[in-house]
Amino acid sequence: MAIDVPTYTAHVVHIYPHDRQAFTEGLYYEDGFLFESTGGYVQAGVRKVRLDTAEVVQQRETPLHLFGEGIVASGSKILQLTWQEGIGFLYDRKSFALLGQIRYPGEGWAMTRNASHIFMSDGTPRIRILDPDSFAQTGSIDVTVDGQPLRQINELEWVKGEIYANVWQTSRIARIDPATGHVTGWIDLGNLAAMQHVDNPADDVLNGIAYDAAHDRLFVTGKCWDAVYEIKVGHAL
Repeated sequence: MAIDVPTYTAHVVHIYPHDRQAFTEGLYYEDGFLFESTGGYVQAGVRKVRLDTAEVVQQRETPLHLFGEGIVASGSKILQLTWQEGIGFLYDRKSFALLGQIRYPGEGWAMTRNASHIFMSDGTPRIRILDPDSFAQTGSIDVTVDGQPLRQINELEWVKGEIYANVWQTSRIARIDPATGHVTGWIDLGNLAAMQHVDNPADDVLNGIAYDAAHDRLFVTGKCWDAVYEIKVGHAL
């Protein structure tokens, strides 16, 4: 029997500037800064960005001109995925110095983490669970909505015990129960996408979720968007 998955509204609390040249693949918040991974084969990189002004205070290019994807912080390191090359790059969390690399099968799309695990998307309905120290896969979550696999899972963020996930080329965020893989709700952000006048509508879509746990603030943006939106999730429609 199909379950009616609720759709939640969201309203904008604050609008911050965002670099329109940034093809956002990964995003997380820490101490007043957004840490952002950008894609493409020429402009891919990792950057530390001041939230209030969008000033890039630190950055480095992705090595070897590979297509950068999501990032996550783990201990003293930042891990950045690449799209189809099966290579992840490890950087020093403070200096962004390149420390090494890891290998993984299949594609790399995005990551997030809780206190004990890293969660990685690869465009399929299966989210990989990684060890935060060795980055080896230790498990997986099969994501379903109304009993059907949810495909195109992209940027991830751990929010209050749930995994929030952009679904590529849509204006919705899926709220995923990590214990079951079930989508328990949708957050509709079509109003934000409609506010953006992008050059390539098929590619420059909603992608990028960051959560400030200390102050309970949720930020979203998109590829080549001119704004980062702080939003509050409201009631189900």
